[in-house]
Amino acid sequence: MKRWIPFMKSDPTVAVVRLQGVIAGGTRGALNDRALADAIEKAFSRGKPDAVALEVNSPGGSAVQSSLIGGRIRRLAEEKEIPVIAFVEDVAASGGYWLAAAADEIYADPSSVVGSIGVISASFGAHELLVRQGVERRVYTAGKSKSMLDPFRPEKPEDVERLKGLLNDIHTNFIDHVQARRSGKLDGEAELFTGEVWLAEKAKSLGLIDGIGHLKPMMKERFGDKVKFRRYGVKKPFFSRLGAQLFDDAVHSIEERAAYARFGL
Repeated sequence: MKRWIPFMKSDPTVAVVRLQGVIAGGTRGALNDRALADAIEKAFSRGKPDAVALEVNSPGGSAVQSSLIGGRIRRLAEEKEIPVIAFVEDVAASGGYWLAAAADEIYADPSSVVGSIGVISASFGAHELLVRQGVERRVYTAGKSKSMLDPFRPEKPEDVERLKGLLNDIHTNFIDHVQARRSGKLDGEAELFTGEVWLAEKAKSLGLIDGIGHLKPMMKERFGDKVKFRRYGVKKPFFSRLGAQLFDDAVHSIEERAAYARFGL
């Protein structure tokens, strides 16, 4: 009711958006722009919050989805003139750090894992197994590069070179994003873009984050003890988890666990 009484100031509000899980399009990841769009839009638009806080806990994933989510956050922050503060939990690595860097400030727990500013592509080669089993692989294409890096055929040097070129270009985009968002804060002498990760204190000294801190205490310190928190996130309908979705969720859970395990989590 207080909001409708003239000349009476309302309590400060912080909108909290949770960004947890692997970043991937479709149903393969917990985080993607389509799934998060509504939550992010509401966080910036409902009741004109004093700030938007991002709870980041992600080992990374799709560069495109990371860019789309981060771009949406930046557009709304600038349109609404609302500051964005990221708080890292277990990990903000690779695409997870891309999301954190979309904020104006980044804070983390002392044991948070931060960084992994690099790009990776992983596959397998099974052509020798097929030969041993007497299986003949038959592939027909229009376009000489259409079957690039087919895991059931021997690796071609020209395909590897082409893939590395793509990875380097994506890496450049990642570096540009970090340098733009952390302009004036990064350690200009350190090698920050090798894919290495650091704990929060070291990440702070490198300029990758702004400090050590947790969401509620820091927001209360900044906006007062009466600050209110409004949470926004992806809500999955109950019935979407039935049938085939149960299998998809199980596979996703295994993939996500493997992604976190890369950082000892």
